Amino acid sequence: MQDKPDPDDIARQVLQIEADALLQMRADLPSDFSTVISMLLGVQGRVIVSGMGKSGHVAAKIAATLASTGTPAQYVHPGEASHGDLGMITPQDAVVLISNSGETRELADIIAHCARFAIPLVGVTKNAESTLARQAAQVLILPDAPEACGIGMAPTTSTTSTMALGDAIAVAMMRLRGFEKDSFLAFHPGGTLGAQLLKVSAVMHRGASLPIVAPNTPMSETLIEMTAKGFGVAAVVDGNSLSGIITDGDLRRNMKALMSRTAEEVATRTPLTVSPEMLLVEALGLMNSNKRTVLLVTEEDGRLAGLVHIHDALRAGVA
Repeated sequence: MQDKPDPDDIARQVLQIEADALLQMRADLPSDFSTVISMLLGVQGRVIVSGMGKSGHVAAKIAATLASTGTPAQYVHPGEASHGDLGMITPQDAVVLISNSGETRELADIIAHCARFAIPLVGVTKNAESTLARQAAQVLILPDAPEACGIGMAPTTSTTSTMALGDAIAVAMMRLRGFEKDSFLAFHPGGTLGAQLLKVSAVMHRGASLPIVAPNTPMSETLIEMTAKGFGVAAVVDGNSLSGIITDGDLRRNMKALMSRTAEEVATRTPLTVSPEMLLVEALGLMNSNKRTVLLVTEEDGRLAGLVHIHDALRAGVA
């Protein structure tokens, strides 16, 4: 009885085949790539991405990646396009059609629509002599690499290559547009991605909620302020500038004759502070590394702007 193949060996073979294809594409980047990027950057409307079957799933992912990185994009199903959704594709758009063989018949109506209205068409295919390659204004040729499925039928290597090529397009356009972290946050206000790009200013406490005392405030009044505001600290503010912070640790270190002292006599004079523009995830890192639960937020000129508590970061999804 023949031994069954080892799943680990199969996995390594699949990954090696697909990795080889990506390295092949890297070494022999499609010649039209730069032209495609320049064309897509000039589009006044949207980038329409379409494909059938597995290519359709890849097309939807590419459209989503483009849209989230600053390029208006939309996936259109070729079957639905033939039944009314061609109206989604306008002369202001550009179209990217994906077909490994280049002969997917469901794409015919989109190809004809592009020709009729002079809509720029990019073909992504392995077959440079295919109908799609001949009809497209620019062609991105996929590497001539074997599928990783073993029987050469199931889309595996080809879909991986197409996905990677779509990522290359999206990232190239993202960088050429100057799309930065702030822009990314605008397109990802929710979820983990949005949380990782939140700034301290988005969650910090301000104004009347801040525990603030003057340098000459008696500690009896300072303790009342600390208790009332509920952060376990008090910011010592001299005029408009932060001059110190009082924490539980400061109280313990000054237990002897505490009530006879003033806020400035008990405070730590050089508190750890952060900028309102700092990423919240970075502020959380400072809290963890310095064993703090609270950070005071200051402007460049030293004015107290707010306070951020570790719970604010956790509530925002930063962990």
